[in-house]
Amino acid sequence: MHETDRRSFLSASAALSLAASTSPALAAPPLSQESRVAADLERYIGFGSKQAGGRGDLGCGEWMLSELAELGFAIERQSLSVPYFEAQRSELVCGEARAAVWPQPIVTPTGAEGITGRLVRVDTEGRPFGALKGAIALVELPFGRWSTALAKPVITPVRAAFAAGAVVVVAITSGPTSKVIALNADGRKPMFAGSVALIAPEDASSFLDAARTGANATLFMTGTGGQRPTFNFIGRLDRGKPQWLAVSTPRSGWYGCAGERGPGVAAWLWLARWASAVVKDYNLAFVCNSGHEYENLGALESLKALAPKPEVTKLWLHLGANVAAQDWHEGTGRPLPSVDPQRYLSVSHSLLPLARTAFAGLAGPETPYSSDFLSAGELSEVIAAGYGTVAGVFGTHRYHHVAGGDARCVAAHNVAATAMAFQGLLTQAT
Repeated sequence: MHETDRRSFLSASAALSLAASTSPALAAPPLSQESRVAADLERYIGFGSKQAGGRGDLGCGEWMLSELAELGFAIERQSLSVPYFEAQRSELVCGEARAAVWPQPIVTPTGAEGITGRLVRVDTEGRPFGALKGAIALVELPFGRWSTALAKPVITPVRAAFAAGAVVVVAITSGPTSKVIALNADGRKPMFAGSVALIAPEDASSFLDAARTGANATLFMTGTGGQRPTFNFIGRLDRGKPQWLAVSTPRSGWYGCAGERGPGVAAWLWLARWASAVVKDYNLAFVCNSGHEYENLGALESLKALAPKPEVTKLWLHLGANVAAQDWHEGTGRPLPSVDPQRYLSVSHSLLPLARTAFAGLAGPETPYSSDFLSAGELSEVIAAGYGTVAGVFGTHRYHHVAGGDARCVAAHNVAATAMAFQGLLTQAT
């Protein structure tokens, strides 16, 4: 049992010589490699929205698949069905005030007429300021870099509001950008008893004011939804060796995911190019999953059917969220040249000394954690599936799950430096 798991945590080169004594994390990547990373980041970002099963997710998957095929990997796809909702109207209206909302998956639509009730504020402690029966509960989430609706400060007050008779819940996702923060959800069934919407803090003040007078509001969430297909895939290079090295990354997410997913995808491609040319003593398995935003739905399926078995896997490396996203100045709202340090490196206890050396000087992962103490996201699923030696990175940068998570959130030199560090870790660990 891990002391810290995903939900509790999220609540609060082939051309390179790795025999050099200098730590890979402190060496500058060759310009040719950095240029390749820059091109990969641009390509990933260019696919637009990465919602599972959408055009961006599918196009990105085909591109990543083709990159591995060109390197000689044998490709196997795995079909996957995921929820979706394409909104037609999604807004909260109270008199002259109106604001766009984010329908929380799995979406329960309101119907064209919407759902009306008096606004009742529920504070960050979950305390309602009025009777909730027949009301629209306006739930204030504590300030945080939110990621999942399964976090206790989210799921508890929302479920409590429905239990007290609220007809719908609108949650204010307070965070560093003041924009709405999309939340991961159970991908198999709705989590809540009724319609749930998310609203940006910058849009919420008029409704909080209206709640003080008990004014009525109407929530509209209409559109089309259901299930749609997407796919996971694995690229295998079977060299006839007894053991495998596995490297995985998800590609899907709520918005463009430049900082959330882009660095992981670019590092994954870097390692595939390097390992296919250099690593000769192990078979290689490179896994790419969709459906991440539905609580690791794709990863759970690929672990069942695509992945090499734990007993023949030397090491599994997972490249999750915020592998190398940019830090920001809070006062000016501008990106900095440095990396957001809120990225966490989790490794098997035996790998801690190697990880400290490989990532020395890289903010965040320079202080690795034992996976017995801290793991999150798809890495936790890998560990739960019985893989004995693991490493993974995860975190929540400023624009995590936010629509503004665009090209400003990444810099090729930071992603390349991080990819080099993982390359060094894999070299030393095997």
